[in-house]
Amino acid sequence: MKTVEPTASQIQAFAAQTDDTAPIIMLNLLRYRERADYVDYPGELACSGKEAYQRYAVKAMACIESVGGAVCFAGAAQSVVIGPEGEQWDDVFLIQYPSRQAFFDMLSSKQYRAIGYHRTAALDDSRLVAIAPGVMHLKV
Repeated sequence: MKTVEPTASQIQAFAAQTDDTAPIIMLNLLRYRERADYVDYPGELACSGKEAYQRYAVKAMACIESVGGAVCFAGAAQSVVIGPEGEQWDDVFLIQYPSRQAFFDMLSSKQYRAIGYHRTAALDDSRLVAIAPGVMHLKV
C-alpha cells in the first residue's frame, strides 16, 4: 500500500509515546513520482518528483535545524535485500531531533506548513519510522 501522509491514528500513537525529552531519529524511505503532481498548485513549474522533493528539502532543512534537528545519514537506495518483491526506494535518510516535541514543533511551524505540498507532489510512496537511539543487545 502506497503511503505519503500519516493517518490521524498514526500521529496520535506517536504523540502518545511517553518520553518527550529523549532524542528521536526518523528513518525516511522515499520513492519519487516520475512527474511531480502539482495539480492543486498550477503556479508551480512542472518537474520530476525528485526535483519537487529538492524544492521541499532545501526549505525543510531550515525548519529541521530551527528545532535543533540534523541529518545523520543520507544516501541513494540500491536494492531491497529483504522485503516484498518489486519494492524499491530511491533515497534513504536519517534525521535526529532533540526530542519528539521538537519534531512536532517543526511540523506545526508556519514555515514548514507552507512547504509540505512539495513533498506530497514529489512522492509516490514513503515510510517514516521513529527510532529511539540506543544500543541493541543480542544474546547469541
